[in-house]
Amino acid sequence: MNPSLFEFGRRVLREQPFSVLLGTTLEVFEPGRAVLALRVRDELKQQHGFVHGGVVGYLADNALTYAGGSVLGDSVTSEYKINYLRPALGERLLARAEVLSSGKRQAVCRCEVFAAIDGEERLVAVAQGTIIKAEPKG
Repeated sequence: MNPSLFEFGRRVLREQPFSVLLGTTLEVFEPGRAVLALRVRDELKQQHGFVHGGVVGYLADNALTYAGGSVLGDSVTSEYKINYLRPALGERLLARAEVLSSGKRQAVCRCEVFAAIDGEERLVAVAQGTIIKAEPKG
């Protein structure tokens, strides 16, 4: 793992107020790949006790953008699609994203979101998105 890339990724995450609010952590950030994690707490659940789909979607979206940004530089999500496979029940969520294809201005990425409980992981959602290089401000 490239330590300077990883530290850059951690800094970016600290600059995202919503990610800080949720308590998201960066586990892996290397060219073409990213893993984000989130500890599950009651405030993130819906009325049935599952992690809210919006939280699962946020985690997938951010992991997709991290993966794309690892090859493009500063990036944003152009679009993404998510399939929820089962309720997100567990102690922790992990979003593992990878670049499927990239060019100079965009990358297509895939993400799998897992819920972990007692050391076991269950796949709860899959997502795919297009990530684009951010336009310079000004």
